[in-house]
Amino acid sequence: MCEYVLYCDESNSAGKYFGNFYGGVLIESINLDRCIQQLLQRKEELNLYSEVKYQRITEQYLGKYLSLMELFFDLIEQRKLKVRIMFTQNMNIAVGLTRQQRDDAYFLLYYQFIKHAFGFAKRPLDEGPAKIRIYFDQFPDTKEKANRFIDFVLRLQDQPEFTQAGLTMRREDITEIDSKEHVLLQCLDVVLGAMFFRLNDLHKEKPLGSRTRGKRTIAKEKLYKYINGRVRKILPSFNIGISTGLKGDESNAWLHPYRHWLFVPAQSRVDLT
Repeated sequence: MCEYVLYCDESNSAGKYFGNFYGGVLIESINLDRCIQQLLQRKEELNLYSEVKYQRITEQYLGKYLSLMELFFDLIEQRKLKVRIMFTQNMNIAVGLTRQQRDDAYFLLYYQFIKHAFGFAKRPLDEGPAKIRIYFDQFPDTKEKANRFIDFVLRLQDQPEFTQAGLTMRREDITEIDSKEHVLLQCLDVVLGAMFFRLNDLHKEKPLGSRTRGKRTIAKEKLYKYINGRVRKILPSFNIGISTGLKGDESNAWLHPYRHWLFVPAQSRVDLT
């Protein structure tokens, strides 16, 4: 039986224009060890012994991060990895939410990401049954809420989209992990951070009292431009701020190696301010 491993992370909840950034890396277990070893070897060659994070990028480390992202996107291009990024736009204001839904917004959005972002419902039936393991970067909430969320995610296997695609999960295979120990989560953090950075115009920021941008901001923009260029090599018509198109074929929701999803609440109003 085929098995998929899904690594999930979330980034800044609020930005000037966009927020609630969620990301995932999906990989078949037969490719897992090899991809991890390649990325770890690249980190070692680059003397990147601590955790890689977008917020740690400096002018001095730009070349190292570019090299690591080069390998990460090579693996995506080779279809060893699939990456999905979901986010919301601040002008789309959800309406009609209960107090409980507002309190649980972080997990409710995460649930939508898991359910829809990778297009599991469009997985071809002839690929046979498959199991899914899901690893979440540590949740910034109580253990009680986290366990309740994990139980909720487990019930996805009973949803028509998952049963028809032959996908199953076990409770012990859905858990929190520490990103310091998982290089795939670290690479995902860099991509998530780059998208948050550009969509919220952080590349334009200047230090207080300065007429020019700081070296760190310039380095971050250079890394973003590299990442965007690699995505556009895979998806030539890619637009960072909207949901990635399906090219007239719904199966691309599953097949595309990289996709963005601008999540808009089913009940919402637009606030142009």
